[in-house]
Amino acid sequence: MREQNIMSARSTQTLRTAILRSVSRSFYLSIRFLPIQLREPIALAYLLARATDSVADTQGISVPVRIETLKMLSDGIQGKASRDVVVDLIAAFVPLQEKTSERQLLESLPDCLNCLSQMEQADRNDIRSVLEKITHGQMLDLQRFDNPQEIRALGTAADLDEYTYLVAGCVGEFWTRLCFRHVRNFARTSEDEMLALGKRYGMALQLINVLRDVGSDLRAGRCYFPEYELNVAHLATSQILSEPERFQPIYRTWLEKAKAGLECGMQYSRAIENRRVRAATVLPALIGVRTLALLDQAGAGALQRTLKVSRREVRAMILSLAATFVSRRVINAIFERAKA
Repeated sequence: MREQNIMSARSTQTLRTAILRSVSRSFYLSIRFLPIQLREPIALAYLLARATDSVADTQGISVPVRIETLKMLSDGIQGKASRDVVVDLIAAFVPLQEKTSERQLLESLPDCLNCLSQMEQADRNDIRSVLEKITHGQMLDLQRFDNPQEIRALGTAADLDEYTYLVAGCVGEFWTRLCFRHVRNFARTSEDEMLALGKRYGMALQLINVLRDVGSDLRAGRCYFPEYELNVAHLATSQILSEPERFQPIYRTWLEKAKAGLECGMQYSRAIENRRVRAATVLPALIGVRTLALLDQAGAGALQRTLKVSRREVRAMILSLAATFVSRRVINAIFERAKA
């Protein structure tokens, strides 16, 4: 019986790894660097966050139903609702997923919730804490942008900061707490300093997503750039796509803020003593700074297409990290080169 349980656990873990690889190319590359004691809780938290994201993004189901389902799914993650209730609710969402990987992700939810319940308490508490923030951010998003036929903007810069914190800045804090608990001599600097840097790093990574996806978001009725700033520029949300040059000063202000956040990410990564964790942590910053360089070069054209760093470039970054044992000098050099 014990051998059967071990085999079943390994099979489930293999399935989660395959799903992780299919739903996130860049995150899967990062997580492969991590020591095993970090890999499982971080991968599980990511899969749960992606599952809630799939529910939030499912077309063909009304916004109120998606919000209620997210609330129930959040209760399931927090241990306040049974797995059976969650599974029944999610059943209607599975066939509506366009990608096979997203269907498999939602189908794997019972196993993910079961795995969460078996985690050691400190890890389970941290996963539940970060998922509570993420699902809150997703529900706010659905409430703010409930009509795709009308382009709505966030009210203020504080609203955008809140959004980037709830869906990514809190992840930087989660990563930090987990690493201080599981990795001996994790960093050169204090936990409080690393928490602050990790928060800003995560927020910068989400801001890059906002900058990269601005065109597609606007076409879907979402404008994450503050209405206050648009009003000062005498620019309506409906004019951004047709008059992108007028939008550029606002866009570039947030582009510079993302660059500053990535500098915090580099400071965070350089402070890490464990080379494997340093590699996993710095890779998103290296991809992020290259993405910002592409957006910078594209100018107003960034609103017309989605720009991504090529797989060839990402592979080259990974090879450089591996070949040089993730030396601080080398990650600085890659970062500066990616900016060019």
